[in-house]
Amino acid sequence: MAKRVQLQRLLWLALLLCVAFVGLGYRLIDLQVLRHGELTAKAGRNTQREFLLEPRRGDILDVRGNPLATTVSTKKVCADPSRMVGHEAEVAHALAPLLDLPETKLAQTLTLSVRRDEKGEAVTNQYVCLKKRVPLEVWSKIQITMTNLCAGVDEKKLSKADRLSYRELRFKSVFSEPDQIRIYPNKMLASHVLGFVTTEEREINDHKVNETSGVEGIEEKLNPQLAGIRGWRLTELDHKAREQVRFREQEVDARDGMNVVLTLDSVVQNIVESELAAAMEKYTPISISGVVVRPQTGEVLAMATLPAYDPNKPGEYSADARRNRVITDVAEPGSTFKVVVVSGALNDGTVDLSEMFDCEHGHWAFGGRTLHDHEAYGPLSVERIITKSSNIGAGKIGVKMGENRLYDYICNYGFGTKSGIPLPGEVSGLVRPLRKWTKVSIAQIPMGQGIAVTRLQMVMAMCAIANKGVLMRPMVVDRLEDADHNLAVKYPPQRVRRVISEPAAKLMVQALKTVTAPDGTAPKAALEHYSVAGKTGTAWKVENGAYVRKYFSSFIGFFPADNPELCISVTLDEPKQGYYGGHVAAPVFKQIAERAANYLNIRPDDSGNVPGPDNLAAPSEVRQLKTASFPAP
Repeated sequence: MAKRVQLQRLLWLALLLCVAFVGLGYRLIDLQVLRHGELTAKAGRNTQREFLLEPRRGDILDVRGNPLATTVSTKKVCADPSRMVGHEAEVAHALAPLLDLPETKLAQTLTLSVRRDEKGEAVTNQYVCLKKRVPLEVWSKIQITMTNLCAGVDEKKLSKADRLSYRELRFKSVFSEPDQIRIYPNKMLASHVLGFVTTEEREINDHKVNETSGVEGIEEKLNPQLAGIRGWRLTELDHKAREQVRFREQEVDARDGMNVVLTLDSVVQNIVESELAAAMEKYTPISISGVVVRPQTGEVLAMATLPAYDPNKPGEYSADARRNRVITDVAEPGSTFKVVVVSGALNDGTVDLSEMFDCEHGHWAFGGRTLHDHEAYGPLSVERIITKSSNIGAGKIGVKMGENRLYDYICNYGFGTKSGIPLPGEVSGLVRPLRKWTKVSIAQIPMGQGIAVTRLQMVMAMCAIANKGVLMRPMVVDRLEDADHNLAVKYPPQRVRRVISEPAAKLMVQALKTVTAPDGTAPKAALEHYSVAGKTGTAWKVENGAYVRKYFSSFIGFFPADNPELCISVTLDEPKQGYYGGHVAAPVFKQIAERAANYLNIRPDDSGNVPGPDNLAAPSEVRQLKTASFPAP
């Protein structure tokens, strides 16, 4: 009987062992075969980590290599609250002054908390970001502060567990991650050309990263080239979250962004901005703009608009202040547009400089309207029409040309289309098609009425005349360089088209040189050692389809007139202390030209104009708007 019981027990034991081995075998098959993929991935998540490597955003430099925008390495300061339990207030008190954060709020951030994730599992806040873009010197002070934390504690008297806890508090509870900040060292200088950047936190492959994007200006237009390409590192960690370098599987270095070298010269840019600021204070316009261009290449050496803004803190300025009015705003150009009709007529042989036109003593009935001049001129030659800026004379030249040819020259000079400058926000201006011209348009448009242009379009048209009749595409980017300043891409000057012949351009220059003579409309633009060719403009502004007594004043000129090095445009929107182009814009041109010529060492041509006395008024400008009665466009 006893043997039978023992046998039964052995059988049950054997059965249980068999069941156990079967269960163990099934478990092994389940783990090693059926769930192999799932568990391998889980194990990988526990030990493998992918680190994204951020590239450095490229610099923006002026043509001489001076930094206009650069990227500075900083730190993102983070903390692990699980390593500082019981010391939150102490750490907050030590770090709050360094991080410039409220101590109470910082202590709350450092307090350990528990939450439930999507799977319902308890998760602690073992990673919190305390502050981004912390300067390296501040991070060094934070490290020293944390190392000296609890300096009065005698660790020798503590237990092994407490000693470990204190060391983790001092050396591991606060840590940093690489970060960067965009800096504009010259503050407002060339801000409308540069633009600025914004940083937005995004999640990429379960990683939170700071995505930096350019906004406005070169920062936006060339963002892909400046931004670079993000790299990554796939590696393994041990149970203490330390990297096991020997198990590093992949590492692709980040590719830093390209450096963008502009055609701008920071010294010329500063000259323009300082002179515009002085004129802004003197004439109190809504805005004032200046552009300096090399006519032969289209290189923009300076482009400025006031009011400006500081791209280091763009949020403190209105959208209106951040607008680059040189390319975004349009206005009727007024008398500066006379260069288009006269140069076109000279090119076609429709007129020559000596041909006379009766300016009707200031009143001309045409197309059912009476068009007015600023003075009661009688017969004037084509050259004197430019010298005196006669509206009626320009209108009669336009009529002699005909609508089709005038429209062709308007388009060929680039009006009605974008110039192609690599800056966002450029508009095309307003050029009505021929079918929408009224009977009086053929006479009005040569006066600079019934057409709207950008300030850049107008200066590039004048550059075409200075460049012997060839229109160039405006250049603001000279080249791209890699992080070591090796040339990557060089942008050559781009010829758009020939607008007028070289002989016609030479005749036009001859006429434009008389504008800065003592009896012209801009004697205040004359330079002592250089001959100047240019044109004034004083236009009424249009609001709600009607002309109002607000003015858009300008002067565009180039020098030395017969071999131009620079073309400079100055425009004022609604100046209050005077408003004639020859009085408010021409003197600013002169100041910019003299300083720029001295800096660039432009050789005098020994045929400079003799300036008239400071109180010399240009009659043709002074009375231009007093007696004019402009019809609606």
